[in-house]
Amino acid sequence: MPLDFYYTSSCAHCRSVMLTAKALELELNLKHVDLGMKEQFKPEFLELNPRHCVPTLNDNGFVLWESRAICTYLVSKYGKDDSLCPKEPRTRALLDRLMYFDIDKLFQRFGKYVYPVLFEGQEPDKEQIPCIDEALGWLDQFLTGQIGAVSPKITIADHILVAMVSTIEAVGIDFTRHKNLCNWLQKCKSSIPGYAEINEPGAKEAGEIFKAKLTSKEAEIDKASL
Repeated sequence: MPLDFYYTSSCAHCRSVMLTAKALELELNLKHVDLGMKEQFKPEFLELNPRHCVPTLNDNGFVLWESRAICTYLVSKYGKDDSLCPKEPRTRALLDRLMYFDIDKLFQRFGKYVYPVLFEGQEPDKEQIPCIDEALGWLDQFLTGQIGAVSPKITIADHILVAMVSTIEAVGIDFTRHKNLCNWLQKCKSSIPGYAEINEPGAKEAGEIFKAKLTSKEAEIDKASL
């Protein structure tokens, strides 16, 4: 049975799942949800997911949302081994720590910067940039001497983090001073299956949407000052 996957490509969380599916050689039946057109509030989608969020997976009637849960589920059910989501207690603890770090610190701080621009037509709160940079600095420390985020092999932690970090890069936030992070990102770009076809275009799209909203808001401000 097909794995129905409801997504929008500009969303980092959706792309992390798509990278995981690619690594597992799983074919997703992609169902695009246009958030700008409020398609997530259509009755048929609300019936499937009352939380009305993407990504959402429908695996033959088993419906799951929250990207990190979807990634671990896919590996648990369809993985040939546990390399993408190791069971060894310490490695798994490090992986879980980075997933929690992503949602609690990295995504939360990034969201406070971009979401007011994307969804409320506001100016970006530039005071959030040092907060994002602080979180990126912590990640840079985590990655000291690391090939992958938690092990020499690519795991779902790399899928999750690279989707978010590449999006932060795409909207124009500079983190070149974080050398470990930059080196890790370059390795991910060259070694993660499907990066160029799945993640790169989506991150670019996210950056373009943000910058377009930003330019539009700046034009409104300039017009109002005339």
